[in-house]
Amino acid sequence: MRIFDPHIHMTSRTTDDYEAMYAAGVRAVVEPSFWLGQPRTSPASFYDYFDSLLGWEPFRAAQHGIAHHCTLALNPKEANDPRCAPVLDELPRYLVKDGVVAVGEIGYDSMTPAEDTALAAQLQLAADHGLPALVHTPHRDKLAGLRRTLDVVKESALPMDRVLVDHLNETTVKEAEDSGCWLGFSVYPDTKMDEERMVAILREYGPERVLVNSAADWGRSDPLKTRKVGDLMRAEGFTEDDVDRVLWRNPVAFYGLSGRLDLDLDSAETEATATHEGNSILRGGGAPAAAPTER
Repeated sequence: MRIFDPHIHMTSRTTDDYEAMYAAGVRAVVEPSFWLGQPRTSPASFYDYFDSLLGWEPFRAAQHGIAHHCTLALNPKEANDPRCAPVLDELPRYLVKDGVVAVGEIGYDSMTPAEDTALAAQLQLAADHGLPALVHTPHRDKLAGLRRTLDVVKESALPMDRVLVDHLNETTVKEAEDSGCWLGFSVYPDTKMDEERMVAILREYGPERVLVNSAADWGRSDPLKTRKVGDLMRAEGFTEDDVDRVLWRNPVAFYGLSGRLDLDLDSAETEATATHEGNSILRGGGAPAAAPTER
């Protein structure tokens, strides 16, 4: 089973997670920029974070045989902080980078006027740079948030079929599907979807334009949820082609709209002795995904 996790925050994960993901079949990930758990107090902290997503994290992933790409944006939660507004002016110099395959996460958190402005501005940036957009739907008032999101997308210069609407569930999937957007589902303990609910949605709506992600981050989350969905799909009678479409081909098709997706897995596997600005994370050596050596 080959797996592409289209939404996972590897900045918050350990090298043990990378090893477990590789063993489970994960060969590619997209890491959206997101809120780090506490307010950033300066736009400069965003730029350091963006640089990490473009440099350090792809290097770290490659040492475990996983191709890493990212999406960059001013996230919805911090769009409400006036101190962060200058990020919108600086984003264009980051959106031209090769590793950036979409603008995201954008969308709504509390559905404020500031979030309206940031969403519209970043949809325009996506259109200007020929990139698709990854849109976060709010955790509260999900259906109202989805409808408001779709209204803004319809008014933008970005076609609906270049938008991935994420964090969907049973209450929002039908309207999202009818819109023509791509459909994203986060399988995450307690607060979002689980494997059984995800498979039930796939049985009802089919695998077309569906992307399944773990959304693993700092919280109680599981970077192997994509694999668990694939295993349950097999157990419930889905074909291998269905599993491959949901867990590999659909993410490739969506992020491939950027023209920047590089899934040359041979080149993704960096020599164990390689360093990134003088740092090596494979202390003791060893091949990607190999058992850890004694330290």
